[in-house]
Amino acid sequence: MKNIFLVYIPPGNTEAMVHYEETIRQRVQPNRIFQYLAPGMKERLQRIFVGRPIAVWGSRDSSVNRAKFEKMRPGDEILVIEGPTIRLLAKIAATTVNPDLSRELWKPLHTGPSQSGWDLIYFLANPQQIDLPFDRFRPLVGYRDNYQLRGFSTVAREKLEAFYQRYDDLYSVLMQMKHQKPVHEIPQHDLFGDDVRLPQAAEPPDKELDDAFRDKVVSDHLRMQWTLANLGRKAGNKVWVPNGDQGRIRNQYQFNDFETDFAAGLDTQTKYVENIDVVWKEEFRIDAAFEIENSTAIYSGLLRFADLTLVAPNTLYPLFIVAPREKRNQLVNQLSRPTFQKLRLDRKVRYLPYEAVDEIHRFFEGRDRGVSVDVIVDRSEEIHFHH
Repeated sequence: MKNIFLVYIPPGNTEAMVHYEETIRQRVQPNRIFQYLAPGMKERLQRIFVGRPIAVWGSRDSSVNRAKFEKMRPGDEILVIEGPTIRLLAKIAATTVNPDLSRELWKPLHTGPSQSGWDLIYFLANPQQIDLPFDRFRPLVGYRDNYQLRGFSTVAREKLEAFYQRYDDLYSVLMQMKHQKPVHEIPQHDLFGDDVRLPQAAEPPDKELDDAFRDKVVSDHLRMQWTLANLGRKAGNKVWVPNGDQGRIRNQYQFNDFETDFAAGLDTQTKYVENIDVVWKEEFRIDAAFEIENSTAIYSGLLRFADLTLVAPNTLYPLFIVAPREKRNQLVNQLSRPTFQKLRLDRKVRYLPYEAVDEIHRFFEGRDRGVSVDVIVDRSEEIHFHH
């Protein structure tokens, strides 16, 4: 269960807003930070940020703040609130108590009696500008209307437990609110009633498929996994492929740039994601998920996405079914199943033809960058039914 920390900046606090602009909005070049860090912390930040500028913030080192700060763990959520508005949502990447770094980053704006520095320092991964009224957040965690923000605080454990029983993760919920989209609670076990149940296994393969065809299916599947993994790295993402497939891709394509630890701080229950064919991700966020389907059923990938939708109904990242163009109608038929319709899976899943993946791969061949999730989305197709 991820903690949720709140940093409150009172209206008119010029010093805090200048520092916010300098070290969060503009971010800080790594070398300016690394000279003050121990080797282990430096290596961790290098792995997370891969040479990119780093967002960083800090709190005064009081006994009250220190007790909260020591509860911080990588992957925890943090909100920066200015006056009545949530300005920023981010993940805790790492923490350090470091007066030298504090003096480097946050020099006083005015001369006068010195205050203690902002020595309780936290590095922020995946910072997102929110600009959402704090009033929208209060009911999510059971705060009363007269709740008063003060400095550096954390949401109490019982309120966290109540939140995570209802919602998948804070980032998804607040981003849905920001874009004025409905927020969905995690379905209860009786969502579908007795007449519709989520199947537990994929349909068996066609017994009439001969060995040569099966070999081609396996070969095409592996090629698509490698192609999507390669494009993911060109997009600047970390790439996850199930452990059982990594060796075959490594042997066939001499590709070994896989993420070694899938779980790293993710909110989603990893057992529902770690067997998806290809996942593009950041340290604490999934950016896209791909299921490759070239058998006759086009079914097992939809089941994995259905499971994921049940445990994470506010998922923001796109889900792609990757299949040959001649399989499109079979995908449409599967998405029309009552179970998938109840989940509105057609609103989340996009169809990405093999042929489109190959075209993107050819276009970016020989380039190290330029790919993005948006490029993939543009070449994919929504398949919507009327609900």
